[in-house]
Amino acid sequence: MKNNSRRIFMKNLICGAISTPLAAKNILSINKKQKDRIKKDQMFYRRLGRTNLLVSEISLGGSPIPDWALFVQIIERGVNYIDTSHTYSNGNSERQIGRLLKEVGREKIYVSTKFHLRGNWSENSIINSVNDSLRRLNTDYIDILCIHGASKEEYLTDEKLLSAFEKLKKQGKYKFRGLSCHSNHHEVVKKAVECEYYDVVLFGYNVFDIQDTEEDIEVYDDYLGASGIRRLISLAKSKDVGIIAMKTLKVGGKRQNLEKYRTDNTSIFQAMLKWALENENISSVLTEMLTFKQMEEDLGIVGQSLSEHERKNLFRYVAENSKDYCHMCGQCERNCSSSIKTSSILRYLAYFESYRKVSAAREAYSQLKPAQTALSCQNCGQCERVCPYGVSVRKRIKEAHMLLSKP
Repeated sequence: MKNNSRRIFMKNLICGAISTPLAAKNILSINKKQKDRIKKDQMFYRRLGRTNLLVSEISLGGSPIPDWALFVQIIERGVNYIDTSHTYSNGNSERQIGRLLKEVGREKIYVSTKFHLRGNWSENSIINSVNDSLRRLNTDYIDILCIHGASKEEYLTDEKLLSAFEKLKKQGKYKFRGLSCHSNHHEVVKKAVECEYYDVVLFGYNVFDIQDTEEDIEVYDDYLGASGIRRLISLAKSKDVGIIAMKTLKVGGKRQNLEKYRTDNTSIFQAMLKWALENENISSVLTEMLTFKQMEEDLGIVGQSLSEHERKNLFRYVAENSKDYCHMCGQCERNCSSSIKTSSILRYLAYFESYRKVSAAREAYSQLKPAQTALSCQNCGQCERVCPYGVSVRKRIKEAHMLLSKP
């Protein structure tokens, strides 16, 4: 029954029969809410939840920052939100952003940077990390200060963390607080919104979220609802928490040759961006633009809607490539009797295969203990039984070990 369900669902994806009414409704509702979406020159800006910041619909990821001439051009084209972290390019991402702030004016750019909760983290380690970021950014304040890769919901209300946030806030070192989430997002984002301490959330949102789960149903219309993403987005919206979509292109700046999925003059990457921006509750889509061609590709879709031909091609891409795409829900990792870091491993594998961030992927993988890798796999198959999307987890983490443990 499950396999038949998937076949029926994928057939409907390719025919474009499911999402059209929703997409059209989203575009119309966006246009009616001019206070939440405005146009200036060639860029559209959306309100970032209760921060009331108007951020460009396409924003720039800082891992890595593009070369200087391109960096300046991207800002001149209307991008006003940049996301970075203290770890990106060993701090050089923040340094380059600091140089930009000085050159174009601090008031023209909204900057989000992050700190980690790793090892024996403490209130002081957070404060020291933020002060170091401020020095590299060469600024007095950060617009949105985020936890980097929050994966444990209990940390979000930890007294040490909240105390660090409060002290930094009183010192005027940031305006709003947020978090990015790479795994376990259903629990983490829900907690972040409901505790009401966080103004902005960044989590993965891309066309693969139309994929169905392994449930005994023949077909359903609310595909985002079934994957849980719609509930998270609606919850955040209900509390006026700003949402930044990341991992939208799934491949970052190192884009693969996917010309076979091109629709007339629209690349598959442009279709992905259009699809994400159809959701009026998404304030901005975060991308890496490492070449002038990528800048033209990404910024070229601003203000455009997804055609039905583009939609069908996009869903064909999903149907043909969804089998091994990890949604980072964390179910496999939570149910692993060997405590293998499956979600992290699959994310590093994606960095290696799709993002072409070979060194970064291997470095991150090297930080795992051997007992947290495929070396500890008992081949019980529990990870695959609980995976909502049918990913071949055991096969993929073994592939990851072979690729990422090489010097």
